[in-house]
Amino acid sequence: MHRMKYAGWLVVLASLLLLAACNGTNKEASESPQPTEGQSQEEQPYEENPNEEQSVEGTPPTVLEAATTVMRALKDGNMRTLAAWAHPDKGIRFSPYAYVDTKKDLVFSRQELKGLMDESEVREWGTMDGSGELIKLKYADYHKRFVYDADFFKDAEISLNEQLGKGNTINNLNDVYPKANHNFVEYYIEGTDPEVKGMDWRSLRLVFEKIGEDQALVGIIHDQWTI
Repeated sequence: MHRMKYAGWLVVLASLLLLAACNGTNKEASESPQPTEGQSQEEQPYEENPNEEQSVEGTPPTVLEAATTVMRALKDGNMRTLAAWAHPDKGIRFSPYAYVDTKKDLVFSRQELKGLMDESEVREWGTMDGSGELIKLKYADYHKRFVYDADFFKDAEISLNEQLGKGNTINNLNDVYPKANHNFVEYYIEGTDPEVKGMDWRSLRLVFEKIGEDQALVGIIHDQWTI
C-alpha cells in the first residue's frame, strides 16, 4: 500500500518537472528574435554599427560630364541647374562672339542666374558683328539668339580644349581663360546651307575653371561666321 502511494507521488512529481521544462523552452523561444516572413534565421539583418565607415562619395565629374549636364540645362532653359554650376565667386560671363570682351560682356552671379530667364529687363550684350548695332535683348531672347540657337545637345560635334569653329573673329579664349587652370568644351555644328558655302556653322564653348578636382562654369561663348 505504501509502495503504491509512493509510486503515485513519483508520477505526479515527474509530470510537474516535465511541465516546468516545457514552459521554460517556450519562454526562451518567445524571447528570441523571429525571422520575418520569407526570411530564414540566417538572413536576419544585423544591427548596423554606428562607428562603421560609410561608403565614400563618388569622384567629381569630368569636364566632359559637367559640360553635358550644363548643355542639357541650356537646352531646357533650366537656369537653376545652370546656376548650380556657376563659379561661386566669379559667376558666368556671356560672350555673343568668339572675342571675349572682359569690359562689356555681361556677367551674372549664381543668384542672378536663377531668375534670369523670366526677367523682362532689356540689357546691352555687346555689338552685332558687322553692323556694330547694340545687342539689346532680354535674356530669354539672347538665349535663343546667342546661346542655344541650334540643337547643340543633339547634333553637335564635341571637342575638349580644341577649337572647331573658325571664323574671322579673333578668338582670345586662352588669353582670358588660361590653359593652366581652365578647360573648355566646344559644341560645333557645321554649316549645311549650300548658298552660303557652309558658313552657317555654329559653335558654343563652355569654359570651366578648375577648383581642386571640381569644375566651375565661368564662360559661355557663342561663335559663328561673321562678316
